[in-house]
Amino acid sequence: MKKYWFMLAFFFFGFVAIGTAQSTATPVVKERQENQRQRVKQGVKSGELTARETKNLAKQQKEVNQAKRQAKSDGVVTTGERVRIQHKQNQASRNIARKKHNGRDRNN
Repeated sequence: MKKYWFMLAFFFFGFVAIGTAQSTATPVVKERQENQRQRVKQGVKSGELTARETKNLAKQQKEVNQAKRQAKSDGVVTTGERVRIQHKQNQASRNIARKKHNGRDRNN
């Protein structure tokens, strides 16, 4: 009888762990997106970003959001999908930094 309960508990907790490991929740992605949005907004406000740079950065953010929506479309965001989204966010972050510090500004 103990063996039966042990196996039942093992399967139950195993399925719960699998279910929570691969979900559609992406709080880290959402937080990074908001952080990047604020960085772009600050760059526009300070004049560090030109209109063209802002447009390009917005397009890149849209691509990240599209990748996130695509990953969530099947109900599960896998580890590979999270890595792909993170890679896109890393590229976007680098581009924000480069464009904010490239010496061009809205007034030139």
